[in-house]
Amino acid sequence: MTATEAGAMPRLKAPPGATDTHLHVYDAGYPLAPNAASKPPDEATVEHYKAVRARLGLSRAVIVQPSVYGTDNACTLAGIKALGSAVTRGVAVVDDQVPDEVLEMLTSGGMRGARFLMLPGGAIPWDQLDRIAAKVQGVGWHVQLQMDGRLLHERIAQIRSWPGRIVIDHVGKFLEPVPVDSPAFRLLLDLVESGRAWVKLSAPYEVSKAGAPGYEDVSRLARALVKAAPERMLWASNWPHPGMKPRPDEAHLLDILADWAPDEADRRKILVDNPAEVYGF
Repeated sequence: MTATEAGAMPRLKAPPGATDTHLHVYDAGYPLAPNAASKPPDEATVEHYKAVRARLGLSRAVIVQPSVYGTDNACTLAGIKALGSAVTRGVAVVDDQVPDEVLEMLTSGGMRGARFLMLPGGAIPWDQLDRIAAKVQGVGWHVQLQMDGRLLHERIAQIRSWPGRIVIDHVGKFLEPVPVDSPAFRLLLDLVESGRAWVKLSAPYEVSKAGAPGYEDVSRLARALVKAAPERMLWASNWPHPGMKPRPDEAHLLDILADWAPDEADRRKILVDNPAEVYGF
């Protein structure tokens, strides 16, 4: 058993139906994209994640297509099936030429969203996103956006033009955490308050300058988001924490939610009700 699998138990007891809305699965049996910018992490198969899920007491999961596989979603589809199609969904990477029959096949396999990773290593350029966002409405998907939140002002008109639901990764992914009263964070709050954008409360360690255990510079943003719209928040582990050494402990990441959302009813929305709505559990 690895250190990741054998970590401490969380203090926060997850309610029945609790969902991890962002994890990645890697398997050496699937080829990497020719332009893959990084190497897959070790110990990141479905079997490794099952141990993490059991330790956290979670019931459901959303596997997000890793950037290293490009638009070949085969590994993620296999992961959905292996974790259990009744309790697992996925977010795919597709380009603007994806045929409708492929979208239907991906939907049958559990996919419920299109990933827009607009950071180094992402597979899809900005000039395709409008067409993809429109196209995936035909199968009822949302779009999942990850970008440097400090640059929201440059893209906000485009983002607002997309139809359907929008999920924003990692507390807005401000690569340099901003104050709560900053214009950039206000734009994120405005998106949430529009009623069709959700935010994943996840991966504070990726951008925090304050660091563990409290990640206070990111935590203050997470608390403000929960206060503004608990019905639009999601929680995620971001397992297996690509690029992070040592890896953060998932139990601690779950326990932080008690600080971000101290009200038990709000935590139930974040862990159970909201993901059920977004991902169709």
